[in-house]
Amino acid sequence: MIDANQTSFSRDVIEASREAPVLVDFWAPWCGPCRVLGPMLERLEAEYGGRFRLVKINSDENPELAAQFRVRSIPCVVAFVDGRPVDAFVGVLPEGQLRAFLAKLLPDPSEIERRKALELVEAGAWEEAAAALRAAIALDPGNDAARLDLAALLLERMPPPVTEARIEEAREVLAHASAAAKLEARHRALQTQLDSVALAVRLPAADELQRRIEAQPGDLQARLDLAQVYIAQRRFEPALEQLLEIVARDRKFGDDIGRKTMLAVFEIAADQPALVSQYRRRLAAELNR
Repeated sequence: MIDANQTSFSRDVIEASREAPVLVDFWAPWCGPCRVLGPMLERLEAEYGGRFRLVKINSDENPELAAQFRVRSIPCVVAFVDGRPVDAFVGVLPEGQLRAFLAKLLPDPSEIERRKALELVEAGAWEEAAAALRAAIALDPGNDAARLDLAALLLERMPPPVTEARIEEAREVLAHASAAAKLEARHRALQTQLDSVALAVRLPAADELQRRIEAQPGDLQARLDLAQVYIAQRRFEPALEQLLEIVARDRKFGDDIGRKTMLAVFEIAADQPALVSQYRRRLAAELNR
């Protein structure tokens, strides 16, 4: 708990709330209910171990701040998250209601680990990021966002080669996502990436497949295998070229596998909108020919 004033408010509340939620307790020495609420908030701050911060402001000594946040009765508690006020209450709440108020503000431990992992990814600390995401999933097996982040890390972000162990872990992570998550485009894209990576491990090298296609352009299985190798390498343009050729030569091949795989690649390559748009147009033209 710290005492703040007009001078320190920006640092102690606005900036601090970008790191953890801040509860601002407007109080005054003459206020009886304030002497009840204040110790409760201080005890909860200690119990929560830094998951939120408590800042006390004497409203008599800081009337400008009290007016700025329309404090008409005290005690008044205003919650700040990411630099702005997001919730408030007036008066003394029972401890159960205080905990419920905090629960709406605080990210759960699983989400804290996931955020930590995202920062580690940006720093290139791949193994540490994977460990944090595994911890997030262990804390909350229903954290689908952490599951998808871990699968993406294993398949796309960590340096090659993608080992069998990474493939199996990604498969397990995706398999245990919720039914709702499995309907999301990101899950479908990661599943396609996983399938391609797992298949590419057992397929011939790209050069060998290219020679087979040059010798026999109608070898659609070789074209599909080459596309899978390219997808595993995240070389989406040559993969789409092979898949489009399959559609053009035999729409029925592999139960329309060429078109279906192109649609999956569009989801994987969503961060390349120009490429996706180009091949969507070409696919539409081929289907309408």
